[in-house]
Amino acid sequence: MTPPTQPPPNHDRGLEYDLATLHRRRFLGLFTAAGLAAVAGCSADDSTTTSTPSSTATSATPSTSSSATTDASIDVDEIPQETGGPYPGDGSNGPNVLTQSGIVRSDITKSFGSASGVATGVPLTVELTVVDADQDKAFEGAAVYLWHCDAQGRYSLYSDGVTNENYLRGVQAADGSGKVTFTTIFPAAYMGRWPHIHFEVYASTAEATKAGQITRTSQLALPKDVCSTVYATDGYDGSAQNLSQTSLENDNVFGDDDGVHQLATVTGDVSGGYVATLTVGV
Repeated sequence: MTPPTQPPPNHDRGLEYDLATLHRRRFLGLFTAAGLAAVAGCSADDSTTTSTPSSTATSATPSTSSSATTDASIDVDEIPQETGGPYPGDGSNGPNVLTQSGIVRSDITKSFGSASGVATGVPLTVELTVVDADQDKAFEGAAVYLWHCDAQGRYSLYSDGVTNENYLRGVQAADGSGKVTFTTIFPAAYMGRWPHIHFEVYASTAEATKAGQITRTSQLALPKDVCSTVYATDGYDGSAQNLSQTSLENDNVFGDDDGVHQLATVTGDVSGGYVATLTVGV
């Protein structure tokens, strides 16, 4: 088992990938549909007050749920292109989970196929709304492949102790509102990176499950106040210390704009679980 106070194997190589492929971000546009003007009042600060684990925590990134995209013109720029890092599991760097039967699923907490491991941690639901930035409308039928580390900072398929597992990886197709939903756990903070979730967008499920052409690769950042609350719970040993040693400002992926364009809106609490939402323009 890889201790959470150390980066996963080959992490230095991953950081080089991050630095080599980092792209300058472009600001996400605010939604222009009637009834969404209130978004303009959101704060740009990544932290909000979370006095207790049961408090609701919300980041300031302008993001919407699927209900905000239905029957509305959506004016957004494309989300920044990022590296997939050294643990993608898409065949570009070793294992390819995308072509395996069972990868299309919403609940990614369990391994599938011949693997049986279960990732434990604070429950997290990830809701991404995929938008065709050229057409200013929901990208119905687009597929999202999403993956991240577990509560110990390990990546299935790659890290010591979980090379035979494939949990915390899955593919979902966007519905008529462009929305995909994943049931997962809150990821750890490991050394050298701000807490994050990786994802790739494909034109269709068929394209994703053949590990075909990727439309967009990016990452979702998690807000500091929620991370601090989660990392005070059992099972996240080392994450609080790792979080204290980095920031959105110095992260090698989110640092050029403090992560404002990929910072998810997160609501909920430790006991009931959290929901992270982000709009993804492609």
